Amino acid sequence: MVKHVLAAVDKLVDQKIIVASSRTQAEKYAKALGQQVEILIDRNDMHGPLAGASTGLQATHGKYSLLLPCDTPFASKEILSLLFELCINRNAAIPRWPNCYIEPLQAAYSTEPALAAAETALCEGKMNLQAMVDRLRSVRYISTLVFQQLDPELRTFYNVNTPLDLRKAEAMLKKKKGPAN
Repeated sequence: MVKHVLAAVDKLVDQKIIVASSRTQAEKYAKALGQQVEILIDRNDMHGPLAGASTGLQATHGKYSLLLPCDTPFASKEILSLLFELCINRNAAIPRWPNCYIEPLQAAYSTEPALAAAETALCEGKMNLQAMVDRLRSVRYISTLVFQQLDPELRTFYNVNTPLDLRKAEAMLKKKKGPAN
């Protein structure tokens, strides 16, 4: 699945970083991915999306960064590109669902302000990405209805967290390719 996410950011980013939660996980990523990506381990053994985001943001060299989960095999290059464009002169561009739920782990961030917000949240004992977002000013929220113009089924946000999710993703791929492929 990680290879699908990496393929979605190919030619959109200059630097690809994967943050693993352990040395064992990092070794598995390195074996599967080779030299195409920099693999880091959550610093200070802090686990979770915010710790991973902080570790990755600290290592990146770009003015803007994409945060992406490794379990979204249908990440859309077009949507990710749009997020980058919408983040210019903002501290973040974050998808938001009609029910106001946000997708902070599939968003673009201005690297320095996001890192500062993540560090502040971690120092306060917070471990979720919402804590980072809450500390950012100048956030642009984009309705998922906008993204439906590029991805009518909003598959870009589909997460694979269970074996059943994986089977559904495989069925979605087969449906997309059609019976002749």
